[in-house]
Formats: sequence, C-alpha cells, structure tokens
Amino acid sequence: MNLTELNQSSRCEHFSCPERSGSPAVYILLYVCSAAVVLLTLCGNLLVIISVCYFRQLHTPTNMLVLSLATSDFLVGLFVMPFHFTWLIESCWMFGQIFCILFNFMSFQLTSVSVGNVVLIALDRYVALSNPFLYLKDVTSAIVHTLICLSWVFSFLYNFVFFYVNRNFTDLSLCPGECLVNAFDEVGSLIDLMFVVVVPCALMLVLYFQVFVIAKRHANAIRELHQNMRNISKNVSDATKSERKAAKVLGILVFVFLACLVPYYVFALMSTAPSHFMINNILIVFYLNSSINPVIYALFYSWFQKCTKMILTCKILHMDCSFVNVL
Repeated sequence: MNLTELNQSSRCEHFSCPERSGSPAVYILLYVCSAAVVLLTLCGNLLVIISVCYFRQLHTPTNMLVLSLATSDFLVGLFVMPFHFTWLIESCWMFGQIFCILFNFMSFQLTSVSVGNVVLIALDRYVALSNPFLYLKDVTSAIVHTLICLSWVFSFLYNFVFFYVNRNFTDLSLCPGECLVNAFDEVGSLIDLMFVVVVPCALMLVLYFQVFVIAKRHANAIRELHQNMRNISKNVSDATKSERKAAKVLGILVFVFLACLVPYYVFALMSTAPSHFMINNILIVFYLNSSINPVIYALFYSWFQKCTKMILTCKILHMDCSFVNVL
C-alpha cells in the first residue's frame, strides 16, 4: 500500500455517516417536499416538451430553444434533484462511488447546457427585435437546431475534458458515504468560472439591455404611428407588440436564471474554505430554477395554458390537434 492509499485508508476509518438527530416526522416532511419539487419539475417540463413537439404551430426557432432548455430542466429533475435532495436530507451519499461520478458529471453537464440555452435565447430575442426582417429570412429552424446540438456537444466535450482528463479527479478515491468531487485545480476553476459564469452572464446582460432599449424605441415609434396612421399601423403594432411580449417573458426567464445561478458562484468565491453542506444547500436554489421555468411559461404564455389543457384532458389522444391554433 502506497502513501496515498494509506492516507486514504486512515481518513476513511474516521469517516462515518452522521446518525439522524431529528424526529421521523421532520424527515417525512422533507422527503414529501422534495418529492413535490421533483414532480413539479418533471411534470412541468414534460408538458413544455410535449407541447412544443406536438403542436406544429409552435415549431418556431424561439420555441426550439425553449424546448432545449425544458429538456435540460427535465433531466435535472430526473437525474440530479432526487439524489441531491436525498444526500442533503441524509447528510450521507448512499449511491456508491461510480454513481457519484456520474451524478457530478450530469450536474456539470446540465448546468453548462442550461447556460448555453439561455444565452441563445437572449441572442434570439436580440436579433428578432434589432433586425426583424433578417431574423425572418435567415434565422431558420435548421440553423437553430444546429446551434442547439453544438451547445449540447460542446458542453459534453468541455466537461469530459475536465472530468476525465484532469488527474485530480481520476486519481480520487472516496470514502463510503462521501461524494466530494473536486475535478478542478486552481487554473481549471478559473477557466470554468470564465466559461460557465462570467462570459455567459455578461453576454446575457448586455443582450437584454439592448433588447429593452430597442423595445422602448419601438414603443415610442408605435405611439407616433398611432397618432398619424391608426388603421395602417395596426398590423405592424400587433406584430411588434407580440415580439416585445416574447422578449419580456424570456427576459424574466433569463433574470430568474441569473438569480438562481449567481449565488452559488458568489458563495464559492467569497468563502476561503466553503462548507460542502452549505454549498449543497445553495445548489438547491440553482436546481429550483428548473422548477420555476415551467411556472413562468404557465403565467405568461397563453399557448402553454391551452396546450396544457388539451394534454391534461387527453384531447390529443382522440383527435389530430397538431394543427390546432394555440397562439
């Protein structure tokens, strides 16, 4: 046995999962709340996925990006949330070392994919408002599909390099009950921070600042048109109003995403020796973003409300609703 294995063995001898100190009722309540959040995440995002895939009227470039984001949120609810909540409630990782590696990889992968999707949504709204004719002509579904695929593939390759090439991770041996994966050294952590947080967040903020400036300019122009040409400007006004509403809703989505993402990285940077228990608690805020997104769609998108009603009443099983007007 070499020195590393000896130190690891010595450390594991003193490690044990803490015994439960609370009452059974508290643990039952925590598990019920966790199950409710997981079900909300899975069902809400599944409704978004079915709606956009099934109703042909929703096959627009913007909704393809919404579909990609809903897919990543659904996978968070399926592969990340249940195990993270169980780990946090029990204060002990009970799913083994191999699944610990897969769990952390999925967590990083889906986080970076979500960031990429939200950046693409911000870019989509900026192009749609700043140059609507170019958007209608050149921004096709094929281009958006390509960008979405590139986002998923790049995220996979990026995380694969860090997780499986970095020696700090491949040489790591975990004690039973631990899942404390440190895949990055100092340089790797800085690169990850730049690519996953600083650059994407800066792009989102700049793009949406420009979006709201353009939207305000359009609103002022529409008021002037209404004063001079009320009847002629009606169609233009309706189209522009629709674009501005889409920008507003997706702007809310972007800023909610940032509000959920930034606290984790701020805490990790400001704490000299961050507690893994505290980090896991703060991570809940970010994972909850996957639950909040469908609620945003339900509150602001009439098409989502109509589609949800048809899906829940099983109308899509008895008639061809794919051509139904849901906008």
